[in-house]
Amino acid sequence: MKELRPTKGGGEFLDLRLQDASGQVVGRLFDDVSRYSAQFEAGDFVRVDGRGQTFNGQLQLKVSSIRRVHAEQDRREGFREEDCVLSAPRPIGDMWNELEARVAAVSHASLRVLLRRVLDDHGAALREWPAAQVIHHAYRGGFLEHLCTMAAAAADLARLYEADPDLLLAGVVLHDIGKLQELSYDRGLVSYTRDGNLLGHITQGMLLVRSMAAQIPDFPEDVRVHLEHLILSHHGSKEHGSPVEPKTVEAFILAAVDDLDARLNQVRRAIAEDAGDSEFTAWHKKLNRVFYKGSSTG
Repeated sequence: MKELRPTKGGGEFLDLRLQDASGQVVGRLFDDVSRYSAQFEAGDFVRVDGRGQTFNGQLQLKVSSIRRVHAEQDRREGFREEDCVLSAPRPIGDMWNELEARVAAVSHASLRVLLRRVLDDHGAALREWPAAQVIHHAYRGGFLEHLCTMAAAAADLARLYEADPDLLLAGVVLHDIGKLQELSYDRGLVSYTRDGNLLGHITQGMLLVRSMAAQIPDFPEDVRVHLEHLILSHHGSKEHGSPVEPKTVEAFILAAVDDLDARLNQVRRAIAEDAGDSEFTAWHKKLNRVFYKGSSTG
């Protein structure tokens, strides 16, 4: 993120969101703003000099200079693109193998064919993309991490509540598939597409699944409708953006697991990234609370 903002004294400063593979930090540049602002754009790899400081209980970087990376020159001094992109803590290859194994174990033939085609057609994006622009799993491999964690929880809950495990796994894999059309992802920078802004990922996901199911001979209509319901209801309520609310056991489980995993990812990142000395984090604007750091074990 790169944004020009006014200071209280009538001047301007650059408000920045900087990241590398270890996390994100807010950056502020107050001197020679026009000079440095012209040297890079949002989404560029940059070389930054600055000093860390704590403001309102959060770590930020007071930037003294910043410029776009010069690939050849900076590689000689240790620059690597992969070190600059925030990534999921689990290896992507391990998570992908886990998801493929779950799909291969689906007993319902038509569902297995559909899910296999989704992995084949969209595998590159599913392995690399974040799950969201900002809120949760917003880093390289975050989409896949979200799916794997949800799949593990859904499998246990399907046994406990005697739900259909194949339908639940399909709901996990497909519930956010529309985000691959809703969002654009390049070098760690996430933005919304035109169709994403106008239609949203729930609508796009439902249409994608309907189209793919139509290409599979004798795909059961009741299964197709159930899959579409899982996608359309996975936000849990109309208040939270679902066109319909859950009306099946599988839909209730999917919405609950999706919300839980998204929230816990936010909690863990807030605890991990908090730089204050207090036993509680700074105020979390999205979840409207502080978190107790002493209870975290990982």
